Amino acid sequence: MVYLAASIVCSVLVSVLLKIARGQNIPIAQAVAVNYIVAVVLTMLVLKPDLSNPAAFLPTWWLFAALGVLLPSVFVIMGKAVDTVGIVKSDAAQRLSLFLPVAASFVIFGETLNEGRLTGIVLAFAALFCLLWKSEKTKKNAKLPQQIGLLLGVWAGYGVIDILFKQLAKSGTAFSGNLLIAFCLAGILMFGYLFAKSTKWTKEGIIGGILLGGLNFLNIVTYISAHQAMSDNPTMVFAGMNMGVIVLGTLVGALAFKEKISNINAAGISVALAAIACLFYWEEMRAWFDHLF
Repeated sequence: MVYLAASIVCSVLVSVLLKIARGQNIPIAQAVAVNYIVAVVLTMLVLKPDLSNPAAFLPTWWLFAALGVLLPSVFVIMGKAVDTVGIVKSDAAQRLSLFLPVAASFVIFGETLNEGRLTGIVLAFAALFCLLWKSEKTKKNAKLPQQIGLLLGVWAGYGVIDILFKQLAKSGTAFSGNLLIAFCLAGILMFGYLFAKSTKWTKEGIIGGILLGGLNFLNIVTYISAHQAMSDNPTMVFAGMNMGVIVLGTLVGALAFKEKISNINAAGISVALAAIACLFYWEEMRAWFDHLF
């Protein structure tokens, strides 16, 4: 449980860092690029991936290429979403993205669709609709299309990344090796983009990137450790992680940054929690209701 709590905290702290980036003059693109250097170094030191057989990674080159593009792109989108829309909605949209790989599990990977998953997916789309809802007053905001686009980008981007990682897992290659190559490609792409723009590097961007890389890696390592420590109950890790981030992100956004959410937005967060509960605890909830009534 300690690893799970640490992973939740690290995930929300990433959003907090992205939220304060503008106020601290931290260029998000620079921070994301430096983040991948830190992630590569920590992956080598901590996870110690087996690179003795490079040919084993060749069959999945297209997956690495896709991840190399998506990882930095979605990170930048997430940064802009947190800055524009806020931590509450951005974190909720990110966690709702888990329903895309769930849908892919029976559409692409041949798993069986049960009542719990179907109910969860329907509720997830309802929650996403509530999160994107704007009041009549805010609908006049010129930035509304941009805000909706950013939230949809976070949702779709993280969902596709999860699907790609699941496909990589099916290939039989080691997770740490997959992670290392994806980080390397993402870093190369970000640095290539920044150098092409003749970016003037700042100490704020570098320091922000180091912090971002450390938090991002800690999030991954503690999440993996939580799965290892609670190997007999993986659903607790999945559900706990997603619910924990939504709840903590909501509290931090509302209390620390005074983010305002409408009643419909708040309902969307509640529906998101219900959707995750249906996905992971459908059978338990049915048994409880049968016993109760």
